[in-house]
Amino acid sequence: MKVIILLGDGMSDVVYSELDNRSPLQAAYTPNMDFMARNGRAGLARTVPDGLPPGSDVANLSVFGYDPRTCYTGRSPLEALSMGVALGPDDVAFRMNLVTLRPSGTSLYMQDFSAGHISTEEGRALVATLQQELGSAEFDFHPGVGYRHLMVWRGGRDGMKGTPPHDITGKPILNYLPQGEGADTLINIMNSCQMLFHDHPVNRRRKEQSKLPANSCWLWGHGKTPRMAPFAERYGMKGAVISAVDLIKGIGVCGGLDVINVEGATGYIDTNYLGKAQAALAALEDHDFVYVHVEAPDEASHAGRMDHKIQAIEDFDRQVVGTVLEGAGKFGDYALLCCPDHPTPVKLMTHTSDPVPFVIYRGGEGNGNGAASYDEQQAAATGLLVDGFRLMEMLLNR
Repeated sequence: MKVIILLGDGMSDVVYSELDNRSPLQAAYTPNMDFMARNGRAGLARTVPDGLPPGSDVANLSVFGYDPRTCYTGRSPLEALSMGVALGPDDVAFRMNLVTLRPSGTSLYMQDFSAGHISTEEGRALVATLQQELGSAEFDFHPGVGYRHLMVWRGGRDGMKGTPPHDITGKPILNYLPQGEGADTLINIMNSCQMLFHDHPVNRRRKEQSKLPANSCWLWGHGKTPRMAPFAERYGMKGAVISAVDLIKGIGVCGGLDVINVEGATGYIDTNYLGKAQAALAALEDHDFVYVHVEAPDEASHAGRMDHKIQAIEDFDRQVVGTVLEGAGKFGDYALLCCPDHPTPVKLMTHTSDPVPFVIYRGGEGNGNGAASYDEQQAAATGLLVDGFRLMEMLLNR
């Protein structure tokens, strides 16, 4: 049997008066996911266990079939694995966003957590400057994709508290700076970034082009290397993961899955949806399992862009879900799961811990459990509520 997971990051939401009291999933045109809901098994999944943060790290670990309560150590160690950055047992990895801060009066505000979705080329140039000026035997700075980069503190502290920058868009940053043992060191690095970036050639060009400058870095999501059982050992399948995001690739690397890179996969609404779907079908020729992650709905939500979120959901349904549904039939016996990892309400511009709608469809079957469409309301109406890490067992009929 072939097993496929199609995940639209942050698709789930709440209802809005401007959408005639519908959610973005209800307002979007999603004939393929609706078909799956009518002919498959729909319900709600708790992907974020109590006491853990509602991040994509925790939630995607759940959907991959791992209980985050037993293996979660932080976001950045997973990203480090994807980037090929080796961590010693006492090393601490940090996500390093390139951000835009805006001064107002005596305060600095988080204007944009992505520095205007800075390009990978520009981001790499800025990170190279950090490594040249601040890199040492203790601190390493590693370039990633777009605004998402990595810092490693060799033998560093990991007991401090950090805040995701997308949680504080439009807010003054003072109360959200790192806190706890080692926080002063991180704040000094962030301040040094501001000085190094102030007149950097990348930012001079961006200002000339009326783009937001990347005038600071933001350190968060820290942790040490997690310990996870290999996916093949746990589920008896050879698998692959497809994503534009280092976090998701890192979960795959940690689980021993093959990472498939797709040209034009950006993590935003201009991503190569069709290329991801086609790569998934190609991977199934010699893999038993493939996990396709699309970041675009989440990014649109963090930006507060309802129009972009609905567009991303529709593109995901048409180009990813539709393409895979059409092409998976040649494999005969297959099981397909479609879901978000967590809700990201546009009005909040951040994640929540609420259960997410899911649907499992088995090729050729038409035995639904009462859902008329794929959305939060219909999923709840089925009465089925499961822990997120049990979804994989449901896919495998275990």
